[in-house]
Amino acid sequence: MTGSNRGKSAGSGAVLGGLLVPGKPQILLDPDGNPGWRSLHDSMRKAGEALMENGTELLVLYSTQWTSIIGHQFLADPEPKWTRVDEDFHELGTIDYHLKMDAEFAESWRQKATDRGLTARTVAYEGFPVDTGSLVALKLLNPENRIPACVVSCNMYADRAETVILGKATRDAVEALGLKVTAVAVSALSNRMWTRFIDPVDDRIHSAKDDEWNRKILEILGEGRLEDVSQLAREFSSQAHGDNRFKAIWWLSALMGQDNAFQGRVLDYQAVWGTGAGVVDLVPARRGSSNLEYDEDDAQTWGGDRGVLSSNPGEAT
Repeated sequence: MTGSNRGKSAGSGAVLGGLLVPGKPQILLDPDGNPGWRSLHDSMRKAGEALMENGTELLVLYSTQWTSIIGHQFLADPEPKWTRVDEDFHELGTIDYHLKMDAEFAESWRQKATDRGLTARTVAYEGFPVDTGSLVALKLLNPENRIPACVVSCNMYADRAETVILGKATRDAVEALGLKVTAVAVSALSNRMWTRFIDPVDDRIHSAKDDEWNRKILEILGEGRLEDVSQLAREFSSQAHGDNRFKAIWWLSALMGQDNAFQGRVLDYQAVWGTGAGVVDLVPARRGSSNLEYDEDDAQTWGGDRGVLSSNPGEAT
């Protein structure tokens, strides 16, 4: 879509749906190593086929495997091309990639994030190491690059308020450019990995406790209660070692409107090297769930970390 076409449709943008998908390389590079890995591979392929039919014009990704320290980074190279070897699983081999990114959206996204007080920048240079999670998601959901994409990093130190604001900035960019997008949160559920090599056929969720929490989160998502899961993310993370504090769900919920008005479908749930890997599809619905658990602040702009230990209440932001 050209810039002139976008100008005509600005303000008509919409989030058509959201996906939660895992990003471990086994799903892409060794799907037949374990029946669960094959199941996830096929489930993500099917989810991708649906994207080709629902009018999605852009895939917007938040990947917990692309970590940043200072602020938020947006991939703005229109055609990133290189070779990736996962840092944890060298033996699985390489992922060769040549992707189709939306540089215009990346710049708009950066600007909207800046407007809301976040530290943000675009990155675009030859050989930029696209993370494994983004590659697994894009190669399985969008193998022929038929839909352009844009990816944002996961700031390791951003807490809920900052991540929620990033989600709102994402929606700002969607509406400004008038695009129909599908949001993709690339994240494990529980993220305790085996610290020794195992036979792939013996893979399972790291602990019964992790498995129980994963299933409860998936049950709630299956009811379409995305914001409730966002509210539970801290507790889930503390109990089941959620992937990067499960902050991808904060971003996803903020982008999709911070409510429970969704039709949720859990397409798959398996173990990948001890972690919990779920494939979940969320589509906006007219009627939301009545089981609301809203109790968190709803920040609009970022003013820095809160002075929670300050004796002067006026210093908190």
